[in-house]
Amino acid sequence: MREGRKCGRAGQSGNAGESDEDASEPGRAPGPGLRRSQDGIRLQRRLWGHSDPLPGLWQPRNTFQAVLASDESDTYALFLYPAGGLQFFGTRPKESYNVQLELPARVGFCRGEATGLKGEAPYFSLTSTEQSVKNLYQHSNLGVPGVWAFHIGSTSPLDNVRPAAAGGGLSAAQTPAPPGQPFSHVAALESDDAEDDLDYYDGNEEEVEYPPGDPEEAAKGHSSVDVPLHVEADPGPLGGGGSPLDSDLASPLPHPTPSGGPFYPATESATLDPQTEEGRPVGETDASDAKGPTESSEQLETGGLAPPGTEGHPPAPPREGPAPHPETRSLQPHPAAGTPPSGLDVPPHRPVLDHHPPLGHGRQVVGVEDDIGSNTEVFTYNAGKETCEHNHGRCSRHAFCTDYATGFCCHCQSRFYGNGQQCLPEGAPHRVNGKVSGHLRVGPTPVHFTDVDLHAYIVSNDGRAYMAISHIPQPAARALLPLTPIGGLFGWLFALEKPGWTNGFSLTGAAFTHDMEVTFHPGGERLLVTQTAEGLDPENYLSIRTHIRGQAPYIPANLTVHVAPYKELYHYADSAVTSASSRDYALAAGAVNQTRSYRVLQNITFQACRHAPRPRAAPAVQQLSVDRVFAWYAEDEGVLRFALTSLVGPAGGDSEPTPVNPCYDGSHACAMTARCRPGAGVDYSCECAPGYQGDGRSCADVNECATGFHRCGPNAMCVNLPGSYRCECRPGYEFADDGHTCRVVAPPPSPCEDGSHSCAPGQAQCIPRGGGAFSCACLPGYSGDGHQCSDVDECSQDPCHPAASCHNTPGSFSCRCRPGYHGDGLRCAPDPLSGLKPCERQQHEAQAQLAVPGAQLHVPQCDEHGHFVPLQCDSSTGSCWCVDPDGHEVPGSQTRPGSAPPHCGPPEPTPRPRTVCERWRETLLELYGGAPGDDQYVPQCDEWGHFTPLQCHGRSDFCWCVDRDGREVPGTRSQPGTTPACVPTVAPPTVRPTPRPDVTPPPVGTYLLYAQGQQIGHLPLNGTRLQKDAARTLLSLHGSIVVGIDYDCRERMVYWTDVAGRTISRASLEPGAEPETIISSGLMSPEGLAIDHVRRTMYWTDSGLDKIERARLDGSERKALFHTDLVNPRAIAVDPIRGNLYWTDWNREAPKIETSSLEGENRRILVNKDIGLPNGLTFDAFSKLLCWADAGTKRLECTLPDGAGRRVIQSSLNYPFSLVSYAGHFYHTDWRRDGVISVDRDSGQFTDEYLPEQRSHLYGITAVHPYCPAGRK
Repeated sequence: MREGRKCGRAGQSGNAGESDEDASEPGRAPGPGLRRSQDGIRLQRRLWGHSDPLPGLWQPRNTFQAVLASDESDTYALFLYPAGGLQFFGTRPKESYNVQLELPARVGFCRGEATGLKGEAPYFSLTSTEQSVKNLYQHSNLGVPGVWAFHIGSTSPLDNVRPAAAGGGLSAAQTPAPPGQPFSHVAALESDDAEDDLDYYDGNEEEVEYPPGDPEEAAKGHSSVDVPLHVEADPGPLGGGGSPLDSDLASPLPHPTPSGGPFYPATESATLDPQTEEGRPVGETDASDAKGPTESSEQLETGGLAPPGTEGHPPAPPREGPAPHPETRSLQPHPAAGTPPSGLDVPPHRPVLDHHPPLGHGRQVVGVEDDIGSNTEVFTYNAGKETCEHNHGRCSRHAFCTDYATGFCCHCQSRFYGNGQQCLPEGAPHRVNGKVSGHLRVGPTPVHFTDVDLHAYIVSNDGRAYMAISHIPQPAARALLPLTPIGGLFGWLFALEKPGWTNGFSLTGAAFTHDMEVTFHPGGERLLVTQTAEGLDPENYLSIRTHIRGQAPYIPANLTVHVAPYKELYHYADSAVTSASSRDYALAAGAVNQTRSYRVLQNITFQACRHAPRPRAAPAVQQLSVDRVFAWYAEDEGVLRFALTSLVGPAGGDSEPTPVNPCYDGSHACAMTARCRPGAGVDYSCECAPGYQGDGRSCADVNECATGFHRCGPNAMCVNLPGSYRCECRPGYEFADDGHTCRVVAPPPSPCEDGSHSCAPGQAQCIPRGGGAFSCACLPGYSGDGHQCSDVDECSQDPCHPAASCHNTPGSFSCRCRPGYHGDGLRCAPDPLSGLKPCERQQHEAQAQLAVPGAQLHVPQCDEHGHFVPLQCDSSTGSCWCVDPDGHEVPGSQTRPGSAPPHCGPPEPTPRPRTVCERWRETLLELYGGAPGDDQYVPQCDEWGHFTPLQCHGRSDFCWCVDRDGREVPGTRSQPGTTPACVPTVAPPTVRPTPRPDVTPPPVGTYLLYAQGQQIGHLPLNGTRLQKDAARTLLSLHGSIVVGIDYDCRERMVYWTDVAGRTISRASLEPGAEPETIISSGLMSPEGLAIDHVRRTMYWTDSGLDKIERARLDGSERKALFHTDLVNPRAIAVDPIRGNLYWTDWNREAPKIETSSLEGENRRILVNKDIGLPNGLTFDAFSKLLCWADAGTKRLECTLPDGAGRRVIQSSLNYPFSLVSYAGHFYHTDWRRDGVISVDRDSGQFTDEYLPEQRSHLYGITAVHPYCPAGRK
């Protein structure tokens, strides 16, 4: 629709179609109604010539209507848009297809005073951008998506265009807005996606247009008027429907706004009378004098500009539903206007007594100056005015914000009620929490109580209120039984409303003060009650604090109190409500009744928004009818209870015809969380309260958090509540001004960080205490209060070793051992190097250098006398050589790594064969089981294996002589008590035999050690073959379950973990050595174990504690390396040459192999792809390969230490558990075979298998070398 060019032309610019709408000229009624439909509008073909670049684009798409409706005095325009939206192409008119001309996209009205497309004339514009035109079908100012209504003409001298407000006379339909932050209606139209989160329009998209002013106003040379900034409303769900657009339209000209919203031309302006303080229009009489008390509020506000025939008429009866907020037609303030209260004022959504503040009494005015000669408009602004753009967060999330001439106000959305700052859902139950304190005298007895609990529950759909005060002293509770106004406050706040009448919460919201003065008769006792509302808590519960003081008559415990139904009149004025009434109550004891009374004066004060126009026909007096009043004290519980049902309506409403609508007497069948809406007679309907869904008779809570229908920001958490929700900021965040967005909590400046503290510099520590506070503490070595510190002389306390000297320094001290001693000064010992032999000295120095990480140095081996051992081996390289007595290497004696060590020193004798005596002895001992009896004969042999000349029978005294072959010499057998004299059969040699020069003693062999439950097994190796026949048990450890096992080649010690005993132990391989427990605490399930023979350190995994720890080989210096990101750590291996640690984690969800330095630094994942249950792990120092056996993938794989070069060695394992490498072979324990299996590293073939006779699971496995294994870097 194009922008019109004739007077009264209403339309829409842009190529959604081609049509002009002819509307009535303002001020002229065209008749009862006119409808113009635009059906099947399409684009112009001539834009594309004779070709069809967009097939199907020319088909008719758009259908919309413009409707004009009028009565005898006023004319209205309605725009109706299709549900699917407009097919919007562009903003060029058809006359400009060959000209580069773009017109702004807008919808509204103009006076038709322009003569061309480029011309401008005074106009009213609803939208000003292309996107806003596209969004028209999703929004409304009536609450029905796609429907827009405007007041465009009147018989009165009025020529402004006024948008409708939902709930007014044009339509009662409203679409409920979703709960959330209020936002601008214009911003909703300007949004690129109206169904997403809408926010305030930025206003930078398009320049503001300034049409010339009214000629009549321009002739005056200057005008000063009040104009609104912009109108804001709240859309319905997913952009459909809107809430009321309340606007004070008081200027004939628009002016720019910070939000870039639409500009509404206003009515004829009022001129201030210099003689009057109220600012009446010149030439007009006081409205109260002319109209009398029956004049409507609209007539008062328009300054007598009502249509003819309405003067003197009484106000029309209130209509059902909330009355609209009318837009002011002039600047005439209400005659009763006074100075408004300061601060933020928020009006209720329902009709209340509210009006403009007087002009000149603090109003913030926008001045407009028109220069006739230059036709230039100069706008001046009062920058102090508050607008919705920057203050919308001060409204409830169930409210929308509206800008007025002097400021902004908050209004509750449809289906919510309150003062705009606090809004509650209609029909939903409400709760009140609070505290009650009292200082009163009951009869002659003083009674005091502090902060006892108050709880109230209100069923708002039928006006029922229940209140309970707990733990109140019995005399005070009984004295307060007649005082129903304490609970009656909640009846007034949440009373059931007759159509057109409002309860208290719609006025006050959750911030007010209720003062009550009660005078009892006949005693004259006087009681003062103050109830202060303190807002809504996060659960939407009203918080209230009550204080009672004064004197009340005593009521004995045997009397009951009855309060009859009553009615109260409430008088409404600016930000105050008052009531005065008398009330009777009966004291009953059996059949005897006493009637007493009291006079109650009530005053309720609150802050109303002074910026909004006064609602038309706002009642000055309302009547509260209270029925079903109950008051009782439960002495066993100590609880004072009140219950009542309240209805608010017009004064003197007793003459209503019967029957009563069920909505008013509570006999309806609506759910507790539904609102009862009365119909004709006794008909009614039920509607679920906002936040609930159902048919009204049954309503269920809507979980806004689960459905995403909430407005919590990205750093906020949504918490569902019955009928609502709340946003909670995550730790470290706080709410921004909008109440939904969470921002990072900015810590207060810390004096400790900015250096503004007063702590002694260099001698004290500044300790932040939060909130900008701090404290000072002297550093160790200083004393004082932290602000002043002095040095402490530690040497006066003799902290050093007796063999050391002390030296005091500022804030500290030092100790130095005296000559001849060594140590740190705190501990001194004689210098061990003094008097040492050369081997011992070199050994000590080398061990000291090995303490440095990464150091590689040979530590010489010394014998028990301190001399060099002839055979020396380097554990880091695996080479061995011979040395002379001075420790110098014997040339040509060094052997390569992996080969047999050389023979050093004198050659050892060749072993002799066993003799007949020795063989016979061994045979008999084996026959006797190793322990012969006292009567069993065992041959006695000398050191050369020859028979000793004297042989005896066991332990008896029967002895005889034998020859060299062991045969008995006849006649030599003796009787007990005598020993025969035997001569030696072989003369001892004079010289020991020397071995053959070509025979070399065999080297000590290599073997495997494996863990099998309660024992450690020994399996020798012949080269790489398993010597199964020589396998035996090395250690029996009853009650243990040995899992991890490793070997220290330096001290020939075997180490193991025990998951049953939760210990780590070791034992020497020397004969007769006993096991030794080195760690016995802080373990749960120790499994993998690895020994670093270079650094003398051990490492282990604990799958119960999910830890990896290390300690010295004696169990000292224990330290946890890792205790996070571990699930099931098992195998562990160490590379002492490169200083790396490796371990497996067979977490079934995310198995992995990790690595780090031996100090626990540079932790990283090495392998985590294509692995299952990595049980076994070994590092081959010679080949530099890290290899693992996987019980999940059934594979044996290897990789370089950095994870590169991964390859599969064997892919058909059974169920491997532990793994070790030696001499190009892998040996692993297997749980399916319950044995040891060897695999060739190069070919990947199985080469051998050993199955112990005792079949059970085998766990850890390690290799024992005759020397420490070497490796390459």
